[in-house]
Amino acid sequence: MTFSKLRSGLPAGSGTAAQGAQIYAQKCVACHGENGKGGSASALLPRGPITSINAAEKSIANFWPYATTLFDYIRRAMPWQQPKSLTSDEVYALTAYLLALNKVVDDNATLDAATLSKVRMPNRDGFIIRFPDRI
Repeated sequence: MTFSKLRSGLPAGSGTAAQGAQIYAQKCVACHGENGKGGSASALLPRGPITSINAAEKSIANFWPYATTLFDYIRRAMPWQQPKSLTSDEVYALTAYLLALNKVVDDNATLDAATLSKVRMPNRDGFIIRFPDRI
């Protein structure tokens, strides 16, 4: 998949990891815990290498093959009690913050449609397809 394909459909806007930390503290920490360490919802920090499709092994850095998929998931599904309530700037900022926590981007990263599509996820070439017979 080319970067232009990944970038198509991304909304205008931008956000920094620092902005994302503030939004996370307001809208995400109750479920995902301080600094993404987990709470009533999954931890968001890296664990060891993923060896199966077991949800307990998955994290942002070891599971998601594309940063745009993380962005899309946050945009459509979070916060769980009010999905689709975040602005595009908030989603870019949260994505930047979570990628910085996972050491995928620098702590001072700013993400937008162009920069997000260029992020190379650590598990991009190791993604485990749950139902390979359906491809």
